[in-house]
Amino acid sequence: MTTSQERIIPTDLRNEMSRSYLEYAMSVIVGRALPDARDGLKPVHRRILYAMHELGLLHDRPFRKCARVVGEVLGKYHPHGDTAVYDALVRMAQDFSMRSPLINGHGNFGSVDNDPPAAMRYTECRLQGLTSAALLQDIEAETVDFADNFDGSQQEPTVLPSRIPQLLLNGSSGIAVGMATNIPPHNLGELIDGIVALIHNPEITSLELMQYIHGPDFPTGALVLGTGAIKEAYTTGRGSITMRGVANIETIEQRGRPEKEAIIITELPYQTNKAALIEKIAELVNDKRIDGISDLRDESDRDGMRIVIELKRDAYPRVVLNNLYKQTPLQANFGANMLALVNGEPQILALKEFLSVFLDFRIETINRRTRYQLRKAEERDHLLQGLLIALSHLDAIIILIRHAPDAPTAKGELITSYGLSEVQADAILQMQLRRLTALEADKIRLEHEELQTQIADLKDILDRRERVLEIIETEISVIKANFSTPRRTIITHAEGEIDERDLIANEKALILLTEHGYIKRMPVSTFEAQSRATRGKAGAKVKDDDNIEHFLTCCDHDSVLFFSDRGVVYCLKAYQIPLGSRTSRGTPIVQMLPIPKEEKITSIVPVDEFTNEEYLVMLTKGGNIKKTALEAFSHIRANGLIAISLEEGDQLRWVRRARVEDSVIVGSRHGMAIHFRCNHEQLRPLGRATRGVKSMKLKKGDELVGMDILPAAVLDTLNPETEEELVGTLDTLNPETEAEVEDIVETEVETEEAEVPGNGNVGPWVLVITVGGYGKRVPVAQFRLQKRAGQGLMATKFKNRKTKDQLATLRIVNNDEEIMMVTSRGIIIRQAVNAISTQSRSATGVRVQRLDEDDALTAVAIVPPDTGDTGELEEVE
Repeated sequence: MTTSQERIIPTDLRNEMSRSYLEYAMSVIVGRALPDARDGLKPVHRRILYAMHELGLLHDRPFRKCARVVGEVLGKYHPHGDTAVYDALVRMAQDFSMRSPLINGHGNFGSVDNDPPAAMRYTECRLQGLTSAALLQDIEAETVDFADNFDGSQQEPTVLPSRIPQLLLNGSSGIAVGMATNIPPHNLGELIDGIVALIHNPEITSLELMQYIHGPDFPTGALVLGTGAIKEAYTTGRGSITMRGVANIETIEQRGRPEKEAIIITELPYQTNKAALIEKIAELVNDKRIDGISDLRDESDRDGMRIVIELKRDAYPRVVLNNLYKQTPLQANFGANMLALVNGEPQILALKEFLSVFLDFRIETINRRTRYQLRKAEERDHLLQGLLIALSHLDAIIILIRHAPDAPTAKGELITSYGLSEVQADAILQMQLRRLTALEADKIRLEHEELQTQIADLKDILDRRERVLEIIETEISVIKANFSTPRRTIITHAEGEIDERDLIANEKALILLTEHGYIKRMPVSTFEAQSRATRGKAGAKVKDDDNIEHFLTCCDHDSVLFFSDRGVVYCLKAYQIPLGSRTSRGTPIVQMLPIPKEEKITSIVPVDEFTNEEYLVMLTKGGNIKKTALEAFSHIRANGLIAISLEEGDQLRWVRRARVEDSVIVGSRHGMAIHFRCNHEQLRPLGRATRGVKSMKLKKGDELVGMDILPAAVLDTLNPETEEELVGTLDTLNPETEAEVEDIVETEVETEEAEVPGNGNVGPWVLVITVGGYGKRVPVAQFRLQKRAGQGLMATKFKNRKTKDQLATLRIVNNDEEIMMVTSRGIIIRQAVNAISTQSRSATGVRVQRLDEDDALTAVAIVPPDTGDTGELEEVE
C-alpha cells in the first residue's frame, strides 16, 4: 500500500532505458573520456592542474607529495577513486607518454617497460614551467567561466585559458560510449608556426599548414613512414600512421671472441612496451619463426635506450631486421581519430579546424582578459580622480571632515558638496595623512596619467581584432622561444610512396626574372658553351621597355628565396616555377607569389638545405650589411616573412649565403671593392627584423653594385706576407692616391693574358665584369682583408672613360666553373671561366661579350662544374 505522498508513474521500459542510457553516454563523453578542443584536457586532468595551481606548486617552488595533490583533487573537485586521479597525474609527468610533460615528477613514475609508479605517498610533484606559462596564466583575470563543483562548495574552471593548442601538443586518447579519440602528439615549435600562419592567412588549408606542421612528433622519437596517412589524418580526421623504431646494424667487438654483427635498437614506436617487445622477439626466436638471432639483451640505462640483438654468422642482417619490423611491435600503426569536444559536442576535426577552434578561443580569452583589465583600471582611475578632487580642495575637505559628527555624515557631505561617488568618498575618508605631501600628490597625478594611457590602449585592443592577433602572436612567440625543442620523430618516405619531388628530376636549371616581373625556368643545357667575345643567344623575349634583371642557376629540388626591396622574403620550390622556352617571355611572378604592386624582387637565393651552420648575408642600397642564420628562413609563410628592417628610403638589394669563417667582397659602380671577414667581430649575427651595420664608405656619386662570398678554405691559404708582395705599392696607398697613380700608369691589356703571380692558375678568382662587356679574373690575394666600412681598393680600370663604362658585377669564381651572362635585352652567353684572362686590379680586362650599341651587361650567374656535358663550343655572331 502506498502513502498519500508516494505515487507510482507508469513508464514504458524501452523509453526509460533509452533515455537513461543516452544520459549516461553523454555523461561519459562530456565529463570523462573526451578532451575539450580548446585546452586539450579532460576534466580529471584540468582539475589536477588547477588544484596544483591553487596549492602554489609552481615550477620554482618545492615539490609536494602526490598524495597531498590527489587528496585535494578528490576532496574538492573529482568525486571518484584515488587510483583514477593518481594514474592521470602520473601520465602527465611521464616524458615517454607526453611530448611536453605538464607535471614535473620526483621519484618513480613508471618506465617505458610498463613498470608501475611508486605509491603516491612516496612520489612528489609540481607544475612544469610550460604549464604555468601556457595553460594557467591569467586564470584569475576572468578569462574563463567557472562552475560549481560536485557539492556546490567550490568553484572550478570549465576550461583553462590555454595559450597553445595543447590537444595537438600532447595528444589524447580515450574510449567513450560508441566513440573514441586518439590524437597524436606534435612539436610545440611547429604548432606555433602553424598558428602564426593561420593568423596571417585565414584561408590557408590543412595541406598548406603541413609546410609548418610536418606531422606527429612522438616523445619516444622513432620514424613515421610516409606522408600519405598524415595528409589523410589532417584533412579527414582519420588515418593510420605507420611508426617504426630506429634500428641500426653494427659490428660489435667482444673480448676474446671474433667480431659479430648486431641489430641495435635505440628508439621505439610511441606507446610500445620495451619489455613486451623483448619478450615477443624471444618468443619468435624460440618458436623458430625468426632465424639468425643468437643473443638478445637490454643494455638500456639512464643515458638512453639500447636493445642489442646479436646475429649468427650466416644471418643476413637486413632480412632479420625486416622480419622484426613485420612480426613485432618494432613497427606499429597509430590509428589517428581526431575527435574532440567543440561547444560540448563531439566532432571529428581536420588540422585547420583544430587550430581555428583554438584561435577563436584564444581571441575570446584575450578579449575577456582585456575587459577585466579595463574594468580594474577604470575602477582604480575613478578612485584617483576622487583623490585628485580632494587634493585640489584639501583645506576645505579637512575642515568638513573635522566638523562632521561621524563618518557617515562626513561621507554624505563629501558626496553632496563635491559630486563624489560613494567609493570616492570612502577612499578620501580612508586616505592616510602621508598622502597629503607634495611628493605623494605627484605620484597620484602620475598614476592617473599612466592609467589614462593604459585605458586608451585597452579600449583600442577591444576595438581592433588585428591588435588581438598581434598579442596572440607575441605571446606564443615567447613560449616558442622558451619551451620549444627540436623534432624527435623523423618522417621518411614509405616504400613505394611517391613524393611530388620524386616525379621531377633534380636537374640544373636556369631561372630568369625580368624587370616587369616575368619569371621562367629553363634547363642549363639550353645554352652551349661559347667562345669569349661572341654575341650569345636570346634567353628571353622581352619587350622594349623590359629588361632581364635577375638570373641564377640552381637545382629543380631547391627552395628559391625571393627577397624584395621592402626587405620581405618569399619562397617557391624551383620546380614550381613554370618551364619556358628560350624565347618565351615567362609567367608573371604575381601569379605565383602575393607580391604587392609597389614591391619589387631585388635578389634571388637558391637553398638546398636550411642549416644553422650557414647564414644569409644581406646588403642594402644604402650600404647596410647584416647576416642572419639561414635556419631562420626554413618556414616562410605564404604571404612572406620580414628578412631585414630598413631605414626610410633604403632598399634590400643583394643576398648571399655564407659561413662564419668566410669573407665578403663588396663592389661599387666606380670600380672600388672592399674585402672583409664574415666573423662575429666584423658581422655579428642578427635576427630577421634588424637593420645591420655599414659595409663600405662610398665617394660622392658612387653606389654599390653587388657582393659575393669568398669561402674560408681559400682564405686560409692566403699568406699575409705573400699578399703584401702581390698587392705591391699600390695597396699601401689610400684609395684616392691609388687612383691618381693608376691614372698615370695606364696600361692597355685587352689581349694580354700574362699570368699574375700569386695563386698560379688554381683560383679562385675575383671575376670583374663591366657594363660595357669587359671582364677579367683577378687573384683574390690582391684584395687584401680590410676592416668593414672602409673605402676599399680599386678593382678595375675602365677601358674608355668617354664611354662612361661602369662596374656591372663582381663574383668569386673557380677555373672549372662556367658563367652565364645576360644583357638588358635578354641576350645570354655561356662561357668557361678559364677563357677569361687573369689580370691585375689595375688592368682593364678583355672583351667577354660583344654587345649591341644600346645593350649592356646586367648580371652574371655561376654554373657549377657538375652540370654534365656542355656540348661543343659554338660561336654565334
